[in-house]
Amino acid sequence: MAEWGNMSKTVVAITGPRKGAFGPRFMVSCAVRWYGAKPLHIRPGDDIQTLQYDAVVVTGGHDIDPVLYAAEPEVHPKYDPERDTLESAVIDDALVRGLPLLGICRGAQLLNARRGGNLFQDLKSHRRLTSNRRTILPLKTLLPESNSFLSKLLRTDRCKINSLHNQAIDRVGTDLQVSGLDLDGIVQAIEDPGHAFLIGVQWHPEFLLFNGRQRRLFGALIEAARH
Repeated sequence: MAEWGNMSKTVVAITGPRKGAFGPRFMVSCAVRWYGAKPLHIRPGDDIQTLQYDAVVVTGGHDIDPVLYAAEPEVHPKYDPERDTLESAVIDDALVRGLPLLGICRGAQLLNARRGGNLFQDLKSHRRLTSNRRTILPLKTLLPESNSFLSKLLRTDRCKINSLHNQAIDRVGTDLQVSGLDLDGIVQAIEDPGHAFLIGVQWHPEFLLFNGRQRRLFGALIEAARH
Protein backbone atom coordinates (compact mmCIF):
# COMPACT_ATOMS: atom_id res chain seq x y z
CA MET A 1 0.00 0.00 0.00
CA ALA A 2 1.27 3.46 -0.83
CA GLU A 3 2.38 5.56 2.11
CA TRP A 4 1.19 8.88 0.79
CA GLY A 5 1.96 10.71 4.00
CA ASN A 6 5.69 10.12 3.49
CA MET A 7 5.80 11.50 -0.04
CA SER A 8 7.67 14.66 0.93
CA LYS A 9 10.27 12.66 2.88
CA THR A 10 11.57 10.34 0.18
CA VAL A 11 12.80 11.64 -3.17
CA VAL A 12 13.88 9.22 -5.90
CA ALA A 13 16.13 10.55 -8.66
CA ILE A 14 15.26 9.10 -12.07
CA THR A 15 17.95 9.52 -14.69
CA GLY A 16 17.56 9.55 -18.44
CA PRO A 17 18.50 11.30 -21.69
CA ARG A 18 18.08 14.99 -22.34
CA LYS A 19 15.12 14.31 -24.63
CA GLY A 20 12.71 11.44 -25.13
CA ALA A 21 12.33 8.22 -23.12
CA PHE A 22 8.90 9.39 -21.98
CA GLY A 23 7.56 5.85 -21.55
CA PRO A 24 10.24 4.49 -19.19
CA ARG A 25 10.36 7.75 -17.21
CA PHE A 26 6.60 7.81 -16.80
CA MET A 27 6.37 4.17 -15.72
CA VAL A 28 9.22 4.48 -13.22
CA SER A 29 7.53 7.62 -11.86
CA CYS A 30 4.30 5.64 -11.45
CA ALA A 31 6.14 2.95 -9.51
CA VAL A 32 7.82 5.53 -7.28
CA ARG A 33 4.52 7.26 -6.56
CA TRP A 34 2.86 3.89 -5.91
CA TYR A 35 5.09 3.51 -2.86
CA GLY A 36 4.55 7.05 -1.67
CA ALA A 37 7.79 8.63 -2.83
CA LYS A 38 8.44 11.64 -5.04
CA PRO A 39 10.15 11.29 -8.43
CA LEU A 40 12.87 13.75 -9.42
CA HIS A 41 13.88 13.59 -13.08
CA ILE A 42 17.57 14.25 -13.78
CA ARG A 43 18.88 14.95 -17.27
CA PRO A 44 22.25 15.79 -18.84
CA GLY A 45 23.12 19.38 -17.99
CA ASP A 46 21.65 19.21 -14.49
CA ASP A 47 24.03 19.95 -11.63
CA ILE A 48 23.56 16.99 -9.32
CA GLN A 49 25.47 18.77 -6.57
CA THR A 50 22.52 21.14 -6.16
CA LEU A 51 19.88 18.39 -6.04
CA GLN A 52 18.67 16.47 -3.02
CA TYR A 53 17.43 12.90 -3.30
CA ASP A 54 17.37 9.75 -1.21
CA ALA A 55 17.55 6.98 -3.82
CA VAL A 56 18.32 6.55 -7.51
CA VAL A 57 16.85 4.72 -10.49
CA VAL A 58 19.10 4.69 -13.56
CA THR A 59 16.79 3.92 -16.48
CA GLY A 60 17.38 2.04 -19.72
CA GLY A 61 18.21 3.37 -23.17
CA HIS A 62 21.08 3.44 -25.65
CA ASP A 63 24.13 1.20 -25.20
CA ILE A 64 26.91 2.66 -23.09
CA ASP A 65 30.16 3.63 -24.80
CA PRO A 66 32.79 0.83 -24.55
CA VAL A 67 35.39 3.42 -23.59
CA LEU A 68 33.75 3.39 -20.15
CA TYR A 69 35.00 -0.15 -19.58
CA ALA A 70 38.23 0.22 -21.58
CA ALA A 71 37.15 -1.77 -24.62
CA GLU A 72 37.24 -1.23 -28.36
CA PRO A 73 33.84 -0.95 -30.10
CA GLU A 74 32.71 -4.23 -31.64
CA VAL A 75 29.40 -2.89 -32.90
CA HIS A 76 28.35 0.64 -33.75
CA PRO A 77 25.03 1.48 -32.13
CA LYS A 78 24.01 5.00 -31.17
CA TYR A 79 25.80 6.20 -28.06
CA ASP A 80 24.82 9.10 -25.78
CA PRO A 81 28.06 10.41 -24.24
CA GLU A 82 26.45 13.25 -22.29
CA ARG A 83 24.07 10.79 -20.67
CA ASP A 84 26.95 8.42 -19.92
CA THR A 85 28.74 11.29 -18.17
CA LEU A 86 25.73 12.31 -16.11
CA GLU A 87 24.77 8.81 -15.04
CA SER A 88 28.37 7.86 -14.24
CA ALA A 89 28.49 10.84 -11.87
CA VAL A 90 25.11 9.94 -10.33
CA ILE A 91 26.16 6.32 -9.78
CA ASP A 92 29.52 7.30 -8.31
CA ASP A 93 27.80 9.78 -5.99
CA ALA A 94 25.27 7.16 -4.88
CA LEU A 95 28.06 4.66 -4.18
CA VAL A 96 30.00 7.17 -2.10
CA ARG A 97 26.94 8.25 -0.15
CA GLY A 98 25.50 4.76 0.22
CA LEU A 99 22.22 5.66 -1.46
CA PRO A 100 19.88 2.86 -2.56
CA LEU A 101 20.21 2.40 -6.33
CA LEU A 102 18.34 0.38 -8.93
CA GLY A 103 19.94 0.16 -12.37
CA ILE A 104 17.62 -0.88 -15.20
CA CYS A 105 19.05 -2.35 -18.42
CA ARG A 106 21.80 0.12 -19.43
CA GLY A 107 21.66 1.31 -15.81
CA ALA A 108 22.76 -2.16 -14.67
CA GLN A 109 25.46 -2.22 -17.32
CA LEU A 110 26.78 1.20 -16.35
CA LEU A 111 26.76 0.28 -12.65
CA ASN A 112 28.85 -2.77 -13.52
CA ALA A 113 31.25 -0.65 -15.56
CA ARG A 114 31.66 1.89 -12.74
CA ARG A 115 32.69 -1.00 -10.49
CA GLY A 116 35.32 -2.12 -13.04
CA GLY A 117 33.33 -4.78 -14.90
CA ASN A 118 32.78 -5.07 -18.64
CA LEU A 119 30.09 -6.08 -21.14
CA PHE A 120 29.30 -8.36 -24.02
CA GLN A 121 28.67 -5.85 -26.80
CA ASP A 122 26.52 -8.12 -28.98
CA LEU A 123 24.48 -10.98 -27.52
CA LYS A 124 23.47 -12.84 -30.66
CA SER A 125 26.44 -15.19 -30.61
CA HIS A 126 25.84 -16.01 -26.92
CA ARG A 127 22.29 -17.23 -27.29
CA ARG A 128 21.50 -20.91 -27.72
CA LEU A 129 18.21 -21.57 -25.93
CA THR A 130 16.66 -18.13 -26.02
CA SER A 131 15.63 -15.72 -28.75
CA ASN A 132 17.50 -12.50 -29.40
CA ARG A 133 14.19 -10.81 -30.20
CA ARG A 134 13.52 -7.73 -28.10
CA THR A 135 10.10 -7.57 -26.53
CA ILE A 136 8.34 -5.58 -23.83
CA LEU A 137 6.29 -8.69 -23.01
CA PRO A 138 7.44 -11.09 -20.26
CA LEU A 139 8.41 -13.95 -22.57
CA LYS A 140 11.87 -14.79 -21.24
CA THR A 141 12.84 -16.68 -18.11
CA LEU A 142 14.78 -15.36 -15.12
CA LEU A 143 16.49 -17.77 -12.75
CA PRO A 144 17.36 -15.88 -9.54
CA GLU A 145 20.40 -17.19 -7.69
CA SER A 146 19.47 -18.97 -4.48
CA ASN A 147 20.14 -17.01 -1.29
CA SER A 148 20.53 -13.74 -3.22
CA PHE A 149 18.71 -10.62 -2.11
CA LEU A 150 16.92 -10.69 -5.46
CA SER A 151 15.54 -14.20 -4.90
CA LYS A 152 14.28 -13.22 -1.45
CA LEU A 153 12.69 -10.12 -2.91
CA LEU A 154 11.00 -11.88 -5.83
CA ARG A 155 10.14 -14.92 -3.67
CA THR A 156 10.65 -17.37 -6.52
CA ASP A 157 13.34 -19.45 -8.21
CA ARG A 158 11.94 -18.79 -11.69
CA CYS A 159 9.84 -16.05 -13.25
CA LYS A 160 9.12 -14.36 -16.57
CA ILE A 161 10.80 -11.12 -17.64
CA ASN A 162 10.96 -8.96 -20.74
CA SER A 163 14.03 -8.23 -22.85
CA LEU A 164 14.95 -5.03 -24.69
CA HIS A 165 18.74 -5.18 -24.63
CA ASN A 166 21.54 -5.90 -27.08
CA GLN A 167 24.39 -5.86 -24.56
CA ALA A 168 24.84 -7.69 -21.26
CA ILE A 169 27.26 -8.02 -18.37
CA ASP A 170 30.36 -10.15 -18.95
CA ARG A 171 32.93 -9.73 -16.17
CA VAL A 172 31.23 -8.64 -12.96
CA GLY A 173 32.57 -5.54 -11.22
CA THR A 174 34.19 -5.29 -7.79
CA ASP A 175 31.99 -6.36 -4.84
CA LEU A 176 29.11 -7.21 -7.20
CA GLN A 177 27.60 -10.67 -7.44
CA VAL A 178 25.48 -12.29 -10.11
CA SER A 179 21.98 -12.67 -8.67
CA GLY A 180 20.06 -13.80 -11.74
CA LEU A 181 20.64 -15.59 -15.07
CA ASP A 182 18.52 -16.47 -18.09
CA LEU A 183 18.29 -19.91 -19.69
CA ASP A 184 21.46 -19.25 -21.71
CA GLY A 185 23.41 -18.34 -18.59
CA ILE A 186 23.50 -14.67 -19.57
CA VAL A 187 23.61 -12.35 -16.55
CA GLN A 188 20.23 -10.77 -15.88
CA ALA A 189 20.85 -9.26 -12.44
CA ILE A 190 23.70 -8.15 -10.20
CA GLU A 191 23.76 -6.97 -6.60
CA ASP A 192 26.13 -5.88 -3.85
CA PRO A 193 25.31 -7.88 -0.70
CA GLY A 194 27.26 -5.38 1.39
CA HIS A 195 25.01 -2.49 0.38
CA ALA A 196 21.55 -1.74 1.76
CA PHE A 197 20.10 -1.78 -1.76
CA LEU A 198 22.32 -1.91 -4.85
CA ILE A 199 20.79 -3.92 -7.66
CA GLY A 200 21.07 -3.90 -11.43
CA VAL A 201 18.51 -5.75 -13.55
CA GLN A 202 18.81 -6.35 -17.29
CA TRP A 203 15.06 -6.40 -17.89
CA HIS A 204 12.54 -3.55 -17.58
CA PRO A 205 10.40 -3.98 -14.42
CA GLU A 206 8.76 -0.58 -15.02
CA PHE A 207 6.88 -2.15 -17.95
CA LEU A 208 5.69 -5.02 -15.72
CA LEU A 209 4.06 -3.05 -12.92
CA PHE A 210 0.91 -5.16 -13.20
CA ASN A 211 3.03 -7.88 -11.57
CA GLY A 212 3.40 -7.45 -7.81
CA ARG A 213 6.69 -9.32 -7.85
CA GLN A 214 8.18 -6.74 -10.21
CA ARG A 215 6.75 -3.81 -8.25
CA ARG A 216 8.59 -5.03 -5.16
CA LEU A 217 11.88 -3.96 -6.72
CA PHE A 218 10.74 -0.34 -6.47
CA GLY A 219 9.11 -0.84 -3.09
CA ALA A 220 12.30 -2.30 -1.61
CA LEU A 221 14.37 0.54 -3.07
CA ILE A 222 12.16 3.14 -1.39
CA GLU A 223 11.97 1.18 1.85
CA ALA A 224 15.78 1.14 1.97
CA ALA A 225 15.84 4.92 1.44
CA ARG A 226 13.58 5.39 4.48
CA HIS A 227 15.94 3.61 6.85
